Amino acid sequence: MQYLVWDTDPILLNLGAVQIRWYGLMFASAFMSSYYFMSWIYKREGKNVDELDRMLWYLAIGTVLGARIVHCLFYDPEYYLANPIRILAIWEGGLASHGALLGIVVSLYLYRIKTRDNFLCLADRIALSCILGASMIRIGNFFNSEILGHVTDVPWAIIFSRVDSLPRHPVQLYEAFSYSMIFIVLILVYRKTWNKPIKGLILGVDMSLIFFVRFCLEFFKTRQASYTLDLPLNTGQLLSIPFFLLGVILVAYSLRKSDA
Repeated sequence: MQYLVWDTDPILLNLGAVQIRWYGLMFASAFMSSYYFMSWIYKREGKNVDELDRMLWYLAIGTVLGARIVHCLFYDPEYYLANPIRILAIWEGGLASHGALLGIVVSLYLYRIKTRDNFLCLADRIALSCILGASMIRIGNFFNSEILGHVTDVPWAIIFSRVDSLPRHPVQLYEAFSYSMIFIVLILVYRKTWNKPIKGLILGVDMSLIFFVRFCLEFFKTRQASYTLDLPLNTGQLLSIPFFLLGVILVAYSLRKSDA
């Protein structure tokens, strides 16, 4: 069987001392697309778009810090506790999506203190605008030939020749596609509720769907953590369970409050 061979250079432009990587481009595109989509939401709802510039800085810093810290502490703690200075070496890779969400929540809370906006309303809009960015970041992982799937013989398997010659599940694309579908679901929820918001509903739907997808797709991924758990579930799945449950609780809470 002839499989697609993926051999794309992860470096988009090599300018000597400066390298522009596909992953970096997709990461930056994720932030910009979220910003412009959030601008559309603010204009639609008659809010001050100028407030988004400061919010973007809060979210950018929170996302990177949260993603990096959780990766270091949960996926390779032995190495980073022995070499704490390497935590700062973000360019070497290693960002955890669970940590990104935590970073977004904390930074949004700090931003909300300055503006006095309702936290859940802000979080709903951020959840809606960031999901496409998550899809773009997974495409960046695909360009990097990282977060690999298990070896398989399905017709759509891909050989990541920069890693090995084995056909694997393109799990990065599975995840990117899933997040795009979640975006469509969130758009439908938003269109139904934008003129009478149900605070926390979009965030709850987003969290429950994202981490349900993460939990399921982890079965197709190779081990990401540097250690092995004596459990049937891996680190990514264990981290996804509380986020999924929190999302379900938030959906139930928001719907109950809206009916009260």
